[in-house]
Amino acid sequence: MESVAEKKTHQPKPKWIRVKLPTGKKYTALRSLVDKYELHTICTSGSCPNMGECWAEGTATFMILGNICTRSCGFCGVKTGRPESVEWAEPEKVARSIKLMNIKHAVLTSVDRDDLKDMGSILWAETVKAVRRLNPNTTLETLIPDFQGNTTNIDRIVAVAPEVVSHNMETVKRLTREVRIQAKYERSLEVLRYLKQEGIRRTKSGIMLGLGETEEEVLQTLHDLRGVSVDIVTLGQYLQPSKKHLPVQKFITPETFKKYETFAKDLGFRHVESGPLVRSSYKAHKHVA
Repeated sequence: MESVAEKKTHQPKPKWIRVKLPTGKKYTALRSLVDKYELHTICTSGSCPNMGECWAEGTATFMILGNICTRSCGFCGVKTGRPESVEWAEPEKVARSIKLMNIKHAVLTSVDRDDLKDMGSILWAETVKAVRRLNPNTTLETLIPDFQGNTTNIDRIVAVAPEVVSHNMETVKRLTREVRIQAKYERSLEVLRYLKQEGIRRTKSGIMLGLGETEEEVLQTLHDLRGVSVDIVTLGQYLQPSKKHLPVQKFITPETFKKYETFAKDLGFRHVESGPLVRSSYKAHKHVA
């Protein structure tokens, strides 16, 4: 079977994938704060199409542990290479950013830090503690890496008990090796299973579509996620960050996204976000309800 990378056909963006520039007083005020204090949000650095909507609802996403990843996933726009040393002042910086922006629900994510013995899990836990200390009324979602399946590292996340713990599958089993490269489909499922087993109330995962997966494979992935008791799932359209990344094989129609949403709800997911412009943290504040 032809790989994703070998299929180079250009796919023009359909009308439903176009987004309006973010506007509104709330967005303008927050953007001004971000620029003035040089706050780092994944919303701005990742040019998220939902930034204006999320900020208006008091939600923002922050990336910790630097901006250089030890993995080289074919879909991701984050730089790959040798990361810089851990900045132990980062938890306080993130906590202050959340306070300045008056964020009601914060999503924390990170690069993979396979270069570290603890894979970044200690700083992860310290960041959650710092955010809670400075922002006691802010709820938290942690979108974590797989920590190579190491339960000692995962336990540090469990111990600080975020309201939601998320780990993305990103794609279907057949495409995992090509799309995520150093990740493993079964290992990601095991991380999600372990989180629920250890008492995390709300677990979450996300899938990108348009990389060459079949409908049957998407449905199977949803089955697998419910099989490990995942509560929340997001499905969105993959968009190519640059010409160096995997090309889009297909733009999935809104009708198909709706079909997947119905299927996922029937499987028993507590929350389902499914649409062309949906990203991992889209409407994340609703997922703590």
